[in-house]
Amino acid sequence: MLRLLHPVLLTASLALACPAFAHGAPPVSAERALTIGGGVERSLTLDVEALRQRPAAELAEVRVAGKFGVRSVVRGVRLRDLLKDAGIVARDHNTVKKLAIIATADDKYAVVFSWNELFNASAGENVLVLFERDGKPLPHAEGPLALLSADDLRTGPRHVKWLRSIEVRQVVE
Repeated sequence: MLRLLHPVLLTASLALACPAFAHGAPPVSAERALTIGGGVERSLTLDVEALRQRPAAELAEVRVAGKFGVRSVVRGVRLRDLLKDAGIVARDHNTVKKLAIIATADDKYAVVFSWNELFNASAGENVLVLFERDGKPLPHAEGPLALLSADDLRTGPRHVKWLRSIEVRQVVE
């Protein structure tokens, strides 16, 4: 006998069974600003228009996560440039070696970067807060703002859709 689940139960079951499903688009009424805080001198709150006013980077031939062979052109602001503008708090030159930068989505999906990865390695050049894909605003499924680490071998795990916040934390004393 085939039993159908109630739509709410089915959605909850899929979200628990498949994290990618859970990391989807939030309700349309969600606030659209990115906040940068934690261990910074100046907290920043930026929406798409504020990011468009900043110097942008464009990356061509970026792999689209989950779509074999599909490439895209993305445009956004380098994460490390935003962190420089916020001013990372460091007691001394060794403090930065103990920092984690956490990017979080509306649905609480989060990814982590080290300070060294962003500021002391070539990968930091291609970690962008995105606002445009293929010459258009990001598609709804990605949100008005997203974060992408384009140099990752698999771009999906650190592709933060519906980006909400960036937080700087010291992880060890």
